[in-house]
This record gives sequence, structure tokens and C-alpha cells, in this order.
Amino acid sequence: MSGELVPDRGELRASHEDRDQVVELLRVAAGDGRLTAEELDERLGVALTARTYGELEVLLTDLPAAGPAPVVGAAAVTPKEMSRIAVDSGSAKRDGAWVVPRRLEVEARSGSVVLDFTRAVMVLPTLEIDASVRSGSLTLVVPPDVFVDVDEVEVGSGSVRNRAPLASATEVRLRVQVTGSVHSGSITVRPPRPPRRSFVQWLLRRPRPVPAKALPR
Repeated sequence: MSGELVPDRGELRASHEDRDQVVELLRVAAGDGRLTAEELDERLGVALTARTYGELEVLLTDLPAAGPAPVVGAAAVTPKEMSRIAVDSGSAKRDGAWVVPRRLEVEARSGSVVLDFTRAVMVLPTLEIDASVRSGSLTLVVPPDVFVDVDEVEVGSGSVRNRAPLASATEVRLRVQVTGSVHSGSITVRPPRPPRRSFVQWLLRRPRPVPAKALPR
């Protein structure tokens, strides 16, 4: 309506989800050493009782921009044709914004390998994994738009479990074909675990926070 006053964004009411997002960002900042324990407690108290976006945003003004890692476009990176990961009694992990290659060889003799695709840079539509797991383990952490096929893996005395079936309505962004063998080890495919509640949220019986993302504009 002409002449109607439009409230400033900072005056708009915040939701429980908005408060939980800010709480999670503050918790991460404290874990990085940007906030002391006293500052964290003070800001958490304000965040959990904030009524507007303005009250939430002021808690983050002196912190670096938080949220998911920026998406790297296909023109900015060139994935490798083949990469290799080999562990004996140690461990190896690929997480964060790692670039998914076309082919990946994984050898786990008695250690563990974790491939986390939650924030991975997926330029190619497919990934072929040739796995050799003896008494070790291989774990694939996949979001809903990543499909993993483990039907072609040869199993000796170990196990292969896919706990992240693709939802029928989900558009596949990456197809992962796993081949190779498992002998007294394990290959597990699972979805990402939900974020943990902070101690204050646990005390107040708040629901688990959603993954951090930018506040609505």
C-alpha cells in the first residue's frame, strides 16, 4: 500500500532457527579462540533471548564472516584424473572444500580412511573408487545429493554397509562407484551427523541447531 511504513530488517522478529544459527556461529568462534569463555556465555545469553535480527547481528559484527565455504566454480579448479590414499596403522581424512578427482585409489591395511563429501568441490559428475580394505576401514560421509553404489565390492570376512540411500526426489550431483575388496575390514556409507547442541542449549532443552548459514537478508 502506498505510504505504508516498511520496518527495517533489524527490527524484524527472529525465529528459533535464527537464534540457533547464531548460537552455533558463536560456539565455533569460541572454539577457534576468537571469544573467551566469559564472552561466549554473555553472547549466548543474549542470542537465546533475542527478539529481532538486529539483536542477533550485533553479536557477530566483530567476528569474521561465517557460514559454509564458498562454492568454487568449475572454471576455478581442475580435478585430478587419479588420486591415491594409503594408510597402514594410521588414519587419513578428506573433508572441507577438497576437490573430488575422477578416480581414487584407497588402500587401508589396518588404519582408517574418511571421505567427507559434505562440503567437497564436485566438478565432475562421477567418481570411481577402487578400494582395498584389509583390517582397516573406509567411511564415506555423503549429503543427500550424492549417490554411492557399493554393490560391486568383493567382501571376504569384512562388511559393506550403505546407510545413506538416495531419496527418490533428490537430484544427483555426484555418483560414486565403489569397487575393490574388503577382507576383515569395513566400508561404510553414512549421512552427515547433525550438529551437536551447545551446553547452554542442552540446559535449556533447545532442539539441535541446523547447519550454520547466512541470516536472511
